[in-house]
Amino acid sequence: MIVNFMADKLIVSFEEYTKIVEKLAIQIHKEYNPTVLVGIMRGAAPILDILSRILKLPIAYIVIQSYSGKGIEDQQGQLMFAREISSLADNKDFQRVLLIDDLSDTGLTLNKSIEWLKNYPQTRDFIKEVKTACLWKKKSSAFEPDFCSVRLESDPWIVQPTEHYEELSIDEIKKRN
Repeated sequence: MIVNFMADKLIVSFEEYTKIVEKLAIQIHKEYNPTVLVGIMRGAAPILDILSRILKLPIAYIVIQSYSGKGIEDQQGQLMFAREISSLADNKDFQRVLLIDDLSDTGLTLNKSIEWLKNYPQTRDFIKEVKTACLWKKKSSAFEPDFCSVRLESDPWIVQPTEHYEELSIDEIKKRN
């Protein structure tokens, strides 16, 4: 795997990112037969897109935001879930759920998302099993995902290929284009 470590950052190119997602798809295909992919937004969006195309499965999204308060942006706070799942999948598709996030940092988001999903009124009677997948598991994460492409030996900040857009304004993008 070709990644660059700069200080305590793991910088991932788009090419490497897609290889990591493909590796995850192979793991899932060998060991599990999900009936729907559920992505935790925003981190899972590109992963979900690629996996759904490879595995030919319906998708759903759950939106979660972490509120930590002013001045402590690097700490995970209380999780706020959206009211609804966004999906065109049928309720019956939720029998074997694969819940996807980009990484297992502390494990809190994945743990709470499983609980929320199992209690979601429209699908809870259909869910027989929920398994989890992510691209990276940090060393200090207490959560053990069912599928994971990269298990890190430390806890770096992971700089994903689209993350630089958070630093750019639309005006800067217009100037470049």
